[in-house]
Amino acid sequence: MKVGIGLPNQVRDMRPSVIPGWASQAEKAGFSSLGSVGRIAYPGLMDTVALAAAAGATTTIGLISNIMITPVWPAALLAKEVAGIDAVSGNRLTLGIGLGGRPDDFVADGLGPRGTGKRLDHDLEVYRSVWRGEPVDGGSTPLVASGTREVPLMFGGSAPATFERLARWGVGYIGGSVPPEIVAPSFDATRAAWKNAGREGSPRLVGIAYFVFSDIEQGRANVRDYYRSAGEEIVNIISSGICAGPDAVKSAVKTYAELGADEIILNPGLDDIDEVARLADVVL
Repeated sequence: MKVGIGLPNQVRDMRPSVIPGWASQAEKAGFSSLGSVGRIAYPGLMDTVALAAAAGATTTIGLISNIMITPVWPAALLAKEVAGIDAVSGNRLTLGIGLGGRPDDFVADGLGPRGTGKRLDHDLEVYRSVWRGEPVDGGSTPLVASGTREVPLMFGGSAPATFERLARWGVGYIGGSVPPEIVAPSFDATRAAWKNAGREGSPRLVGIAYFVFSDIEQGRANVRDYYRSAGEEIVNIISSGICAGPDAVKSAVKTYAELGADEIILNPGLDDIDEVARLADVVL
């Protein structure tokens, strides 16, 4: 199983200038991927910006959004943004998609928090059309350069429609930031949907866990703060899965490997760049 590391782009009041160095150090350490966390209504760094900065600072490491709340974006605009990040990186991006559930993230006029599933189904068609170089909305000019590829899509969520979408559109599934035993049924549902859709091979399965080494109390507080608007029950579930220290990290990696995950992305609770080396010493 591969081991990736998240960017600290949604640690509260994080220092945006840390992103390029974090990405470069993660690549040199040998992590498989750099992940981003996505929200609008939070004092962090936009996931598209973080991924673009990471793309420019690296040459080989994978990039993945885990997950990006795509229905908050106009579809054609996001498709162009994503294609640009992927092209800058040399085709290293995987777009992890989710619907989102916090109303304050939906800041664009006309793109509210209702009907996101139906909107996403339409948006997926737009993404593919844009990436194929087809003009949109009656235009005559493509939005992207020739040679743009269709960016691989992964999906997060637990609704039945999530698994239907990934079987039709995606390459796999990204679990939530919860203990792995909660994610296990979704991995099983992904495999079943894949098989039922007649897809060849196996879906890519990615697990997520938070980690913290140097200041465990602050790291826990940062993660709790990020999810606070989701309610105390969700916060407590996510907090119970935070990997505080080497033993907890090793346990999470082992458990996800036993679940058949292809990769685990360990997201930081701190924006301390020394956390990259600390994690590498434990898992690589």
